[in-house]
Amino acid sequence: MPIHQLSLPIVGADYPNKGKSPGRRFEIALCAPGDPLELRPEPDNPADEHAIAVYSERGVQLGYISSQRAVRVAQLIRQGHTVTAIFQEATRFGAVARVSFDGAVPELPLPAPPPEVPTTGFDPDPDWYPDEVWPD
Repeated sequence: MPIHQLSLPIVGADYPNKGKSPGRRFEIALCAPGDPLELRPEPDNPADEHAIAVYSERGVQLGYISSQRAVRVAQLIRQGHTVTAIFQEATRFGAVARVSFDGAVPELPLPAPPPEVPTTGFDPDPDWYPDEVWPD
């Protein structure tokens, strides 16, 4: 079954970048949904031979594709798939990239609808009742 597009977590945002480049969280804050990203495999990375670094369009590293997903993504890159990525959203752990494996420009998924909040008959604390203590 072919994989066309995936949303992949970008982790490691709290680690500093080498040299004098801006911090990863700062660079993530500058990215807007749809901005192009570059995925760079790092086969010589001592921590993980399947590591894939993620860079913004300004050439600043945002982090890495999570190790659970990097193995498959690295395999697809080695097989010659044309991989393109865009920034999807910032998260508390870093960010999310939308990645296409068939050479097409990835499309951002539709945002999830907000949860429905009842407007009538909703009592956030149904067991609370004020004491009947009247002033003297």
